[in-house]
Amino acid sequence: MLGKLRKSVAKLPFHEPNLALKQVKCDACIEENGVCKCDNGGIEGMVMTEDAADQQARSGNSSFLHAVLNMSGMLIGLGQLSTPYALENGGWGSVFLLVGLGFICIYTSHVLGKCLDKNPKSESFADIGENAFGRKGRVLTATFIYIEIFMALVSYTISLHDNLITVLSGTQIKLPGVPNLHTSQLITVVAVLIALPSLWLRDLSSISFLSSGGILMSLVIFISVVCTAAFGSVEANHSIPFLHVKNIPAISGLYIYSYAGHFVFPNLYKAMKDPSKFTKVSIVSFAACTLLYTALAFLGAKMFGPEVNPQITLSLPRHHFITKIALWATVLTPITKYALEFAPFAIQLENSLPDSLSSRMKLVIRGFVGSILLLVILSLALSVPYFEHVLSLTGSLVSVCICMTFPSAFYIKLSWPHISKPVLILNLSLIAFGSILGVLGTISSAKMLIKTLLRAHST
Repeated sequence: MLGKLRKSVAKLPFHEPNLALKQVKCDACIEENGVCKCDNGGIEGMVMTEDAADQQARSGNSSFLHAVLNMSGMLIGLGQLSTPYALENGGWGSVFLLVGLGFICIYTSHVLGKCLDKNPKSESFADIGENAFGRKGRVLTATFIYIEIFMALVSYTISLHDNLITVLSGTQIKLPGVPNLHTSQLITVVAVLIALPSLWLRDLSSISFLSSGGILMSLVIFISVVCTAAFGSVEANHSIPFLHVKNIPAISGLYIYSYAGHFVFPNLYKAMKDPSKFTKVSIVSFAACTLLYTALAFLGAKMFGPEVNPQITLSLPRHHFITKIALWATVLTPITKYALEFAPFAIQLENSLPDSLSSRMKLVIRGFVGSILLLVILSLALSVPYFEHVLSLTGSLVSVCICMTFPSAFYIKLSWPHISKPVLILNLSLIAFGSILGVLGTISSAKMLIKTLLRAHST
């Protein structure tokens, strides 16, 4: 019975644990439709049935606006930094790919909602994978999610390193006994160590606060670029080529990564008061992000032309006060993202630990594993500091599967044999398009990354 109670409590939202205890009427009082005054003392009288717990866990409290903010906050991040670079290298005609991918991701988020409707007990992206393709589907889906999280954290750390070099240019630091580390690397190590305690956070409200900080930093970056164009010394007078077909595979990964976030959409769906509005939430969120990306892409490409940096903040005039704000916002963004990105893995890790371990010991294990993982990410980011190639590889190798291929495959499998022929053709086309884009983009970005590494080691 105690095990059953723990299971019921575990299914409830973290901020409502007290709802797990509810007086249960006895059969006689239910038949009489009266208030139960029987002696149901002890734990048996306070246990919520599993069905009731499931029903309560499924009832969310997130409004439409709250859901839009959460989804938009998940989408906006590193992707916006690279859109001007992607547009300049792909040509202004590639904006149709950017907007087209936005429409595709709206549809795939819609079918994820349909998949959740078909099995209301599904609560995560991995649950949908298991419902569609069994245990292998769950393992494959979870593997891709964790790879994307890992590579995203590497990209955030590279961005942190690159912007710290600029914001603290001229600073010289030498650590006795470690002569091989440059000043920028030492500063990056210090910044990551400052962010390290956030991985020990178990309070989800604190992690949510960090997420809000990340959204604010992204808006600051966008406003800084706009202000530089409006009041700075940079004129937006460069011409953008129409199309560079040979660069499309590589930049497609940058565009796709800008829309990465589908693996948390089931959680947003479950948190809504009215899940039937989930598709509308997706439309508003993706439309807002697409407008932001498109505006920033054209503005950055027009301002800096072929000289635009893969991170737009590094192209801004360094002597301007606005630039310093943008750089510090870009530096703070990764620090606010570490705990949020690590949270899915941390929760899964804690759930897999034996029940015999105390809560404090689970926290220690969670924090230790997270700390080791972050140090590995730091080492990799300092060894491969090529932001655009790592981000493009992440988008083409992993994000395209999570955003496009997997949702359509799940929907076909769960809707079979009742799916209509036009819808079947549409989803099969998306799977084929996503697979082609992913393969070509992965090959292209991997080649460019290898060439860059070989060139760096040969000098």
